[in-house]
Amino acid sequence: MELFSVLPESFSGVHSDMTEQLLVIWGLIKEPLIIPLLNLGVLVCLSMSVILFIERLYMGVVITFVKIFGRKPDKRYKWEALKDDLEHGNSAYPVVLLQIPMFNEREVYQLSIGAACGLSWPSDRFIVQVLDDSTDSTIKNMVEMECQRWASKGINIKYEIRDNRTGYKAGALKEGLTRSYVKHCDYVAIFDADFQPEPDFLWRAIPFLVHNPDLALVQARWKFVNANECMMTRMQEMSLDYHFTVEQEVGSSTYAFFGFNGTGGVWRIAAIEEAGGWKDRTTVEDMDLAVRASLKGWKFLYLGSLEVRSELPSTFKAYRHQQHRWSCGPANLFRKMFCEIIRNKKVTAWKKVYVIYSFFFIRKIIAHIVTFLFYCIVLPATVLIPEVEIPKWGAVYIPTIITLLNAVGTPRSVHLLIFWILFENVMAMHRAKATLMGLFEIGRVNEWIVTEKLGEALRLKSAIKAFKKHRFRVGDRIHLVELFTGCYLFFCGCYDYSYGKHNFFIYLFVQSMAFIIMGFGYVGTFVPS
Repeated sequence: MELFSVLPESFSGVHSDMTEQLLVIWGLIKEPLIIPLLNLGVLVCLSMSVILFIERLYMGVVITFVKIFGRKPDKRYKWEALKDDLEHGNSAYPVVLLQIPMFNEREVYQLSIGAACGLSWPSDRFIVQVLDDSTDSTIKNMVEMECQRWASKGINIKYEIRDNRTGYKAGALKEGLTRSYVKHCDYVAIFDADFQPEPDFLWRAIPFLVHNPDLALVQARWKFVNANECMMTRMQEMSLDYHFTVEQEVGSSTYAFFGFNGTGGVWRIAAIEEAGGWKDRTTVEDMDLAVRASLKGWKFLYLGSLEVRSELPSTFKAYRHQQHRWSCGPANLFRKMFCEIIRNKKVTAWKKVYVIYSFFFIRKIIAHIVTFLFYCIVLPATVLIPEVEIPKWGAVYIPTIITLLNAVGTPRSVHLLIFWILFENVMAMHRAKATLMGLFEIGRVNEWIVTEKLGEALRLKSAIKAFKKHRFRVGDRIHLVELFTGCYLFFCGCYDYSYGKHNFFIYLFVQSMAFIIMGFGYVGTFVPS
């Protein structure tokens, strides 16, 4: 009954009859229905938390072993620098195709094309292929002129366009590989429009593929040029650094498998062809190809020492769209490939378990769902129903350890851990929703929105313009779902402070403010130290 005493007296006075009816209904359903359901929710969330905790602990142990015993890539795979051949000249070097898929990339197209054309590989042994799906004719002309400018300097660069955007990025990459000149290429390096490889990128990556015929992919690490731009980019850096430092490294070191990041990597073209080429059945065509190639027996190598500069989304809207694609796609791919993985005959049972359980089930499904469900729905609900309790190890100890393990990737941002937790809990709502869409193939399961890139020169100008324009446009600046969730958490915090016994009110108040702030679009507006 105390639950409704939090309501204002004026509300109770005006709607006393309705309140009494609600109290009666609440009394009737609380004991036989609400409490058992909430107990079940707590049990499910605790189980998922333990599973996630064991996975994080396992990866922590593996990465520690890798660092201590020095299982570096050049010790696990043969690597020798490619040398000049006086007899054969440049023909001794493999021909490499560099694909740069683009879509209306006004701000960054020059950066990526310039970086690709500036690679220090023999100029007659690589081809730069710009795959322009732009719908803006002005931008298409600008990109084509940039390609012509580099061609006049002696660079073998091809400007390719399509009549439609069928398959989006996967469709562009697939069609690019069908060009006649590609048959002379052995490997293909892929860079999104905002990626800028260092001049020695191919010299460091290609030897692994040349000397190890069972390797299909060499993946480089992303280095973020705008990580210090604002709080939101720092939060993204923390999450992605853990992904590269731990998840990719662990997959590479143990089962020679991990998800291709879609850019900043070099593929063996023969492996792509054997795996069935690019497919557009999900929004994660990169992960799709990686799983199919792995099931054919190909191995992958993550090269953490090889970094490629890239840009993080610096607007909340762009980041939400990106996270929807990154969460919905893997869940949908898991649904489509589960039986195919089970029936596969070429890989070991242990690798199947790793791909299904660790790679997909825990990291792509449980990790997204449990964060929002437990910390933003179930835990606050136990405040309203004191008969249901959560053990301290589940509410405090496990999440604390998981958070500290996540901090390994970005030691310089340890002092921002509290902000990262609050930010991740808000984003978990979008990830959980997208994950369920992918699993059940509903809603915006195949939505593909290209992540907006601002570029260095226009970033400040665009930020000021965005602040002035559409300041209070509902649905663009104001996000109602975040506001509703923030109000729910605030209400639970008020109740816990007044009548509860769990003492979660500080967390509930702070987390509710994070939801409300992000609900009004005020995220990443200041730069942390």
